Amino acid sequence: MNPPTCRGRFFKLPPNRVWRSYQGGRTLDEIAGDENPADGHFPEDWIASLTAASNPVPSSPDEGLSAVELDGKKHLLRDLIAVDPLHFLGRAHLDHFGPNPHILVKFLDSAIRLHFQVHPSREFARRFLDAPSGKTEAYHVLGVRPGHEGVLWLGFQRPPSRGELRRMIEAQDIPALKACFDPVRVRPGDTFIVPGGTPHALGSGLFVVEMQEPSDLVVRFEFERGGYVLPESARFMKRGLDFCLDIFDLAPRPLTDTGNPFKCAPARSRALSAQSREDDLINSEFFRMKKLRVADTVTLAPDSFTLAIVTSGACRATALSSGYSATLSPYEKIVLPAALGPLRLDPLAHAEILLCQPPVPSF
Repeated sequence: MNPPTCRGRFFKLPPNRVWRSYQGGRTLDEIAGDENPADGHFPEDWIASLTAASNPVPSSPDEGLSAVELDGKKHLLRDLIAVDPLHFLGRAHLDHFGPNPHILVKFLDSAIRLHFQVHPSREFARRFLDAPSGKTEAYHVLGVRPGHEGVLWLGFQRPPSRGELRRMIEAQDIPALKACFDPVRVRPGDTFIVPGGTPHALGSGLFVVEMQEPSDLVVRFEFERGGYVLPESARFMKRGLDFCLDIFDLAPRPLTDTGNPFKCAPARSRALSAQSREDDLINSEFFRMKKLRVADTVTLAPDSFTLAIVTSGACRATALSSGYSATLSPYEKIVLPAALGPLRLDPLAHAEILLCQPPVPSF
């Protein structure tokens, strides 16, 4: 591969559906124009992913890895970045994080409530799992299906003791586990961050953008959902329940009318033009998320590897360094290399765009 062939352009990302143990995906079928959209075991689309999926029976060796088309051929994004990491990631990112974007982003479309689960923190993963990343994650809600409540379960509001939690999990006492939580009602536009160690579950009928550390580490402490029973190897990361109990944050996380410790309040960061603006949704040591509201022509100059997702409306994107251009419709997503240079956005209809980025290297 000749590195300059990647330069002067951005990359559209085709669907990258991944098998999961819960059901969903009808919304993703509809977006793809499927004539018979239906829920099944492919409820997620992994976007700009360099992370392989961890499944009981992988459908392929590359499951989870994103591909793009370049010069009429399909290439794994991982391989393109490996050829020209400085162009894609930038010097500061390479020096601090290495040759990986250091994020994983997904569309997630649930037909049923997901398993109650917990992910290790970065510190736990590095100390006990020999892994560079844990799995702190965030959700930006795009939609709630009609007839569904639209709820999340986030943190134990009434935490059990370690011994009580072990008993509930061993007995699969789901009513007792649910009683440890208060469900959180959500609506489109809400954003939540879920630190590693936080027990949680996404409710049924949610369509979200999920952004996370780049791992597929998970402890599922509920074994059956939608008629599918997890094999033992998919419950406790093949390490046993006692080991995994150390992952749980058992501090009480109260939810009040005036505050939710997991909800991210958007901060107006700057005006992009007379009619357009950019809001910061998340700026953390794990990842950044911004929301653009584009009503007239604007020019961006991304400072890092950036994933842009059109969540409503449409626009024309043009790389000013080369003139490379493409129309972006709802739910299309593109990778912007760090060294791409200015990008002009011309709205074809009032557009809303999520920008997902790695953390600033100073973190």
